[in-house]
Amino acid sequence: MNIIDSAASAIQAVWGDLTTPKEPTVYGGGGGGGGGFEMSPEELKTVIGMWEDELKKVVKDGDKIQRIMDDLMPPGQDEASSSYVDSGVDSLLSLQKQNDSMKAYIEGYIAKLEVARSKTMATDQANTLRTT
Repeated sequence: MNIIDSAASAIQAVWGDLTTPKEPTVYGGGGGGGGGFEMSPEELKTVIGMWEDELKKVVKDGDKIQRIMDDLMPPGQDEASSSYVDSGVDSLLSLQKQNDSMKAYIEGYIAKLEVARSKTMATDQANTLRTT
């Protein structure tokens, strides 16, 4: 197993299958049916911040992958050297695709959390108005 396959396996172990992300159910303030979880706007803000931190890491990793691809040069002018670099580029492109998938997933999840936070704040505000 090469280093790229090892990295991909480690990523999948932590994040799961990112090629087909599951749609999270998030709701707050007011309940509803089905699965999900509830958080206060403050808790959601904290969770959003944590995911934004993870997104920064993923973006930084993507930049590193791109720099490596840009700098990858064959050690010689022969066909074997070029083939070696081509294989490396193919592996790096797969890693970049995985990175892009993680980035898209996190961005989508943050967007859903932001919607949930807005709905929770609106529900809390409506409940406050009703009790005054």
